[in-house]
Amino acid sequence: MHRSYFRRIFPGKSSEAPARALYERVILQSRQEPFYTMLGVPDTTDGRFELLLLHLALLMRRLRQEGDAGADLRQTLFDTLIFDLDQSLRESGVGDLKVGPKLKVMGESYYGRSKAYDDGLNKLDNSDLEEALIRNLFGTVAKPSRAAVAAIADYMRQVLRTLNGQNGSDLMAGKVEFLEVLPIINSYLSKIETDTASIHGES
Repeated sequence: MHRSYFRRIFPGKSSEAPARALYERVILQSRQEPFYTMLGVPDTTDGRFELLLLHLALLMRRLRQEGDAGADLRQTLFDTLIFDLDQSLRESGVGDLKVGPKLKVMGESYYGRSKAYDDGLNKLDNSDLEEALIRNLFGTVAKPSRAAVAAIADYMRQVLRTLNGQNGSDLMAGKVEFLEVLPIINSYLSKIETDTASIHGES
């Protein structure tokens, strides 16, 4: 899905450049290898899409703190997602008549995930957040490691704290910093290995 944009997508929109920069940063973060090699997120089109939506939802949640300007940037960021998905579908050979319906489903997927993750993050414990991750991020996995799910829930909260600590002006200019995955999940790896061995033993 990732590409560099060599032309303006939304002529006349001042929020396009920062939205594009944020979107490309979200893509890079969602492709960090430990998600797939250590946490068991499927390295498939669906798995990569789900991780993209997860990180986008966290960033959008932070941008809600930036008032009207943040609302405009969030809309342009969402529009950039839809544009990228449109291009990806067409490049994969999806016909014009099918692109629109598929984009509608993908857009609805973002809003559904965003609400589910928001609701989970609004709770003090991670039970609802973990269930949302099992339904969505691990939706195509028969039996995900509960330790891996817990690790990603912990990661999401730590990323959100980091985003909340970042300067609003920087975010509005398209500058965002995410956390490295590995240092956060290190303490979960032993339990994840145990879970994985148990799951494989049952299959």
